[in-house]
Amino acid sequence: MNFRLKQFAVLLVVGALLVGAPLLGVLVAGHELAPYLQTPPPPHHEPRLQFSLTAFVILAVLGLVVMLIFDDRVLRHRKTLADDAPPAKFFPWWGWAGLVLGLGAWALAWTRFAWFAPWQRYIFTPQWLGYILVVNGLTYRRTGGCLLTHLPLFFALLFPLSAAFWWFFEWLNRFAQNWFYVDLGPLSAGEYVLFATLPFATVLPAVLSTAELLETAPKSAAGLDRFVALKIAKPKRVAAVAFAVGLFGLALMGVWPAFLFPLLWLAPLAALTAARVFQGQETIFQGLEKGDWRRIYRLAVAGLICGFFWECWNYFSLAKWIYDVPWVGRAKLFEMPVLGYAGYLPFGWTCAALGDWLAELLKSRVEWSEA
Repeated sequence: MNFRLKQFAVLLVVGALLVGAPLLGVLVAGHELAPYLQTPPPPHHEPRLQFSLTAFVILAVLGLVVMLIFDDRVLRHRKTLADDAPPAKFFPWWGWAGLVLGLGAWALAWTRFAWFAPWQRYIFTPQWLGYILVVNGLTYRRTGGCLLTHLPLFFALLFPLSAAFWWFFEWLNRFAQNWFYVDLGPLSAGEYVLFATLPFATVLPAVLSTAELLETAPKSAAGLDRFVALKIAKPKRVAAVAFAVGLFGLALMGVWPAFLFPLLWLAPLAALTAARVFQGQETIFQGLEKGDWRRIYRLAVAGLICGFFWECWNYFSLAKWIYDVPWVGRAKLFEMPVLGYAGYLPFGWTCAALGDWLAELLKSRVEWSEA
């Protein structure tokens, strides 16, 4: 089996295990399967658990400490770096087109014009297409290149991969039950799939384009190239444990979603990373062995930036999502509980981990075709 087919097969196996784990869990627990398989999914139910001030304070303090450690180091080291180089190019015309598209879609999403009512629920996709074009345009202006112009095949394939990627998270959420969609209108199963797939296709391009833009600014991760080194003596053993714990946790998530819902964000990352470790390949965490946290930090920030805009643009939209996050769901920024934004940090890493798989598949395809 050539390298490309092997990588694709490994990715399919990992995906199948992650998809099957929660389904197996609810089967073993004797739960009825129909609610998990219903499309569109069942409507929102009453909140499961009350707000816990103790849990909120503990998690908030922990998050603030971690944030201060990294952000303080970045801010203190910014002055040691030279100013950014002058722009390499002008802001491209398609970047301006993206700005017009994004702002226009934003205005239409937050207003209720009668003439636009038939299309009101479908405005999220052009909003994010505009964002993606603007971010790529900014990267192009800074460096003379971006994903859109210099890696067009990779960039184009991110869209269908992203659709499948987020549908996977939607599947896990049927067991975790952390978010619910409202005001979608009457939709058949086919209409719902089409309605959802289009915006889902923008997730990976948005996050990875944002991460690329941050990489063009050395000051965005100043001082993190020589930070704490994390060396794992037996990486394959650790990877095996992480993989097993993630799968087992997902299997139990449908049974105890109020306690295990964080695994929705952590288990896919653990599985993708472990699969690469098993094959002796580099992971997105490879730089940590030498104390280089720059990529990890920027990916987390990219996830958080996109998360902010997802929640912001969702807030006044007609068709939107709402949350039911156990223990910490009361204090919110837009519809998202404040502490829920922490989920966007590992999500940025997961996006990059999958993006690395795609990049390797394309690279191997080029090498194979030239052989």
